Amino acid sequence: MNRSPLLRLSIIVLAASLIHPVSIAFTAGDIKVRPPRDRGAVLTLPLVDPKIIVFKTRRMLHLYSAGHVVRTYRIGLGLSPVEDKVRARDRRTPEGEFYIYIKNPRSQFYLSLGISYPNQQHAERGLRDGLITRGQYEQIVTAIRRKRAPLQNTRLGGEIFIHGNGSQSDWTWGCVALDDKDIRELFDAVPVGTPVTIEH
Repeated sequence: MNRSPLLRLSIIVLAASLIHPVSIAFTAGDIKVRPPRDRGAVLTLPLVDPKIIVFKTRRMLHLYSAGHVVRTYRIGLGLSPVEDKVRARDRRTPEGEFYIYIKNPRSQFYLSLGISYPNQQHAERGLRDGLITRGQYEQIVTAIRRKRAPLQNTRLGGEIFIHGNGSQSDWTWGCVALDDKDIRELFDAVPVGTPVTIEH
């Protein structure tokens, strides 16, 4: 039987979709086959040079391995989500460069990854504005150089985590909140020391 090229291609696409679901876009008479989104793909562990980037405005967290995005998660932020964190109890999610300094499997918010806030830039601003002493500043800087937990109990605030309990709204005191299934996957995938960038 003599089939047209378009019909043969349609049969091939249909057969392939039974094995790997695809989406089809029709443009200018051509058929383009896009690969399925990787959200359902198995996360290959261990990750290679893992990194986390949080996009506050977009309410998204990207997980990278070897320079490529391997997961995208929806997030919730602090109750005052727009500006950078300045002081304790301002309910803002901090912005800047951080790292994971602790993994807590017994968090009151299911699971949590401790973010190294305050970083050096927050400490410098806090020292300038009289929120912390010179001694507190030095302790924060030393901890950061050693990739340890910076002081958590100053007027700059602390205890900023990536944790579970839901991403449907901005409800935290400055943390980054994921759905429980997502923090479970992220918690298992990243080690202590993983870089975290939080962008506006």
